[in-house]
Amino acid sequence: MNRGHCILSHGFESGPDATKVTALAAAAEALGFTTERPDYTDLDARSDISRVGDVPARLQRLVDLATRAVERGGPVVLGGSSLGAYISALASLQVPTRALFLMVPPLEMGPMPRLDAAPVPLSVVHAWHDEIIPAMGVVEWARARSARLLLLDDSHRLSAHVDATARAFAELLESL
Repeated sequence: MNRGHCILSHGFESGPDATKVTALAAAAEALGFTTERPDYTDLDARSDISRVGDVPARLQRLVDLATRAVERGGPVVLGGSSLGAYISALASLQVPTRALFLMVPPLEMGPMPRLDAAPVPLSVVHAWHDEIIPAMGVVEWARARSARLLLLDDSHRLSAHVDATARAFAELLESL
């Protein structure tokens, strides 16, 4: 039984086989969801556009994938890490999204819009010691949306808490 489709977006300078999105995919598949992990490495390499590549094209790629998934039927859940979280949240404003799972989301991305998200079930995982995105801004952003929030004793990569992150994703999916 397919309970829905999860599109899981990796962070900048990462890839579709990254540890966190791989763990999220395994958690989702164990619960009967199908998964997809887009590859944005070609866009991330576009340093001629910005220091984090072609973010608008990354967002458009996700919107196109999510639109096709919605057209196939069934609910779509978007999730991602860092830049992948940012584009997942923005894509939720353009494509019907059942839920969002954001790991260490940047609140701002240069000239792009400030982080925003559709009013859907939302879980945020962040690190107290994130060296790139200060925790307190993310805490306030999540509070304003009544999101589930898991703060971990970790850094931006959340590498010491991959299992805890996958459990938090499974909890979000089970609540749908």
